[in-house]
Amino acid sequence: MSALSLDRLAGIMARLRDPHTGCPWDLAQDFDTIAPYTIEEAYEVAEAIAARDMAELKKELGDLLFQVVFHSRLAEEAGHFALNDVVTALCEKMERRHPHIFGDGTRAADAAAQKDEWERIKAAERAAAGQLHAQPSALDGVATALPALMRAEKLQARAARVGFEWHDTAGVRAKLDEELAEFAAAQTDAHRAEEMGDVLFVVANLARRHGIDPETALRAGNAKFERRFKAMEALAGPGFAALSLDEQEVYWQRVKAAERGEA
Repeated sequence: MSALSLDRLAGIMARLRDPHTGCPWDLAQDFDTIAPYTIEEAYEVAEAIAARDMAELKKELGDLLFQVVFHSRLAEEAGHFALNDVVTALCEKMERRHPHIFGDGTRAADAAAQKDEWERIKAAERAAAGQLHAQPSALDGVATALPALMRAEKLQARAARVGFEWHDTAGVRAKLDEELAEFAAAQTDAHRAEEMGDVLFVVANLARRHGIDPETALRAGNAKFERRFKAMEALAGPGFAALSLDEQEVYWQRVKAAERGEA
């Protein structure tokens, strides 16, 4: 994007937020009301990528960029920072976190080693910014607002970097069996909810150990279930809801067989 295009976008946002001639809806917004839209737009970007729809991706990236512009405008009006400050800070951070490109030219052996170096630089940045008021933790900086499965994976990856990790996936599977048994033994709703959290946390760990992103895997699982369920409804017709579970299962198996190309 050229500086001219970015200036044009910032100008559009300024007009929308003009206190006298701006858009009433845009004027009524603040950081808290816009934040859910920001999250929603990020997921719509991910959906366009999964669909490999480049036209839709272009549109959704624009919508996500507009969220950055909106938050920057709100911050500028409050006297905190402006859009140019956001861009400048980003450029400086990218150069700082890629010393092998913009610094001494020393390259990491591979992508994994480079990721470790990235995390080391991020930890140093947090310490320099005074964000670590107590004993530094390997888990510092993992955003609490992340989707739960994504945050679980990131917490586990951070812990693994300092050696808190099962030696192999057999240990993870054994832990999953243990947590499932504890869930089955729980006697109250609160205890069952707690144990289910432990089960899901271990499932996220098992996915990570196999190189699978749990958030992406569950999103794909959701899409598969939705696709199959709708196909099942279409096969059964308007009376689907009145069928017994066994009768519905027959349609479910037909859908699965059709996906596999079976007669």
